[in-house]
Amino acid sequence: MPAPRNLRILTVSDFVDKSLTKMVENKTLVPPDLIISCGDLAPEYLSFLRDRLDRPLFYVKGNHDIRYSPSNPAGCENIHAKLVRFKSLNILGLEGSIWYNGGANQYTDKEMKKIIFGMWFPIWRKGGIHLVATHAPPRNIHDAKDRCHMGFESFVKLINKRKPEILIHGHIHKEFKTHEQRITIVDTTKVINTCGYTILEV
Repeated sequence: MPAPRNLRILTVSDFVDKSLTKMVENKTLVPPDLIISCGDLAPEYLSFLRDRLDRPLFYVKGNHDIRYSPSNPAGCENIHAKLVRFKSLNILGLEGSIWYNGGANQYTDKEMKKIIFGMWFPIWRKGGIHLVATHAPPRNIHDAKDRCHMGFESFVKLINKRKPEILIHGHIHKEFKTHEQRITIVDTTKVINTCGYTILEV
């Protein structure tokens, strides 16, 4: 029996990268198996990616995503506080940013910790987590000092206890010259800033 091939995942967040849009429109992008949005993108853009690439799209909302509705983005699945299975991967989604002014999709660390705790049984029952998709980063990993862009300490605890292979996040705007510059390894977990877009082989 041949070994299973790697899954190719397109991840996006925070702003529309014109080079990605051009590749999608010109059909020059090698089609991914799955698309994941880590937030702060217009729902119409997610529908565009889902329609043009004809692949499943999972998303979590960012702190600026206030126009989303059950029917928009069309054809896409909100995975906040869910553990979903895609082929061989268990994927956990956690939306939003740390609380800073009471706006949409903001959580105190205590609230986020409660959400994660509520997922413990599904995580155990399904055999753990391979990939976590969040909007905000973990505390002191890729985050910033201002209140809005601080990460969640509860994400650090999630990494330490559940040891997912990958945690992808957005929220922290930064330019990267290489894919490796996006990555920080914490124990056995790759924490990846997907601001703009990146391609993962899992």
